[in-house]
Amino acid sequence: MNIKSKPYESYVFPRTKKKIRNRSVLAAMTNKQSHRDGTLSDEEINWLTRRAKDGFGIITTAATHVSKNGQGWEGEFGVYEDSFIDRLKVLTDSIHEHDCLVFAQLFHGGMRAPEKLTGNIPISASKIPCKESLTGSTKAANQKDIEDIIFDFKSAAIRCVEAGFDGIELHGAHGYLISQFLGKKTNHRRDIWGGDIHNRSKFLIKIINEIKKSVPESFIVGVRISPEIKDMGIFLDDSLELAKILTKIGIDFIHLSCWDCFKISDEYSRDKRTLTEWFTHTIPNLPTIISTGGIWSSKDATDVMTQGADLIGVGRAAIPYPEWSLNLKDDNYNPPKMPFTPKQLIKAGLSNAFIDYMKNWKGFVKDEE
Repeated sequence: MNIKSKPYESYVFPRTKKKIRNRSVLAAMTNKQSHRDGTLSDEEINWLTRRAKDGFGIITTAATHVSKNGQGWEGEFGVYEDSFIDRLKVLTDSIHEHDCLVFAQLFHGGMRAPEKLTGNIPISASKIPCKESLTGSTKAANQKDIEDIIFDFKSAAIRCVEAGFDGIELHGAHGYLISQFLGKKTNHRRDIWGGDIHNRSKFLIKIINEIKKSVPESFIVGVRISPEIKDMGIFLDDSLELAKILTKIGIDFIHLSCWDCFKISDEYSRDKRTLTEWFTHTIPNLPTIISTGGIWSSKDATDVMTQGADLIGVGRAAIPYPEWSLNLKDDNYNPPKMPFTPKQLIKAGLSNAFIDYMKNWKGFVKDEE
């Protein structure tokens, strides 16, 4: 990592040599704008295309479920059938018109795939309490379930290649199925899929290896992880070890979902290093590092790169400010924060469905003045 680099400068992925025009990444964000049958909507395509047109280097879709029973919420588009490919091509063609890369974020909700939505008992690494299940607990995945879901991830990645995506991001963060396998408190298995972090990560590693065998060399494959989720038993030591494993198998990027890039570790509160610095300061030869969480101003972006991040993931700031990345050359860029009126958000390219969803974020949406 070159700490002299600036957020507005270009970047080249080392293995694939794919170039992006600046270091900004639109992070995957739930927006609930797509159709009930899993088809990508014009509203979601427009939301993403606007951020490409207005300057972001990489656009990441919202999480898209690889298995029909892995859906996490209403308004979520799917990638579990070939019938979705045509609409996905509309998206990728639209993004590529603006000299921008586009990644699909692939996931399975696991214990967070509501039974009332999918009609199936939520599945997870182990049988654990689950409020989304009508039985009160998840179904523990058996060997066939695991093999089927790995196949679903691989098949979804192949569809993404056919649809014109530049790469994928496997969603191993935020408590969905991959992170349920990674967590000590959610994975109680005593077979090859459970135990220490090397075994608990085998589900993810198998998914990656199967995908890498099935996609072109030029296709980018990365993973988003949460360095710490205490309630799930995901701790920093294990996440650092996971990053070493991912580095060894040749992952193209690791996306650190920090929630707050300027926060220190819960596990090591006496150490003043940020979560990003724990990775970049202790692990040699890391792949591309994206760090996301609480980045709002140009100073924030520069500071996170100084921590060792190669790319800057932006979520919340990109909602009202689609042109956010174009302002990074201004060292003093610090746009007004929430709340925002519906009129402001419509102007920024959000549909009414997205605005209604954002009303669930405390203090984000205010009444019209």
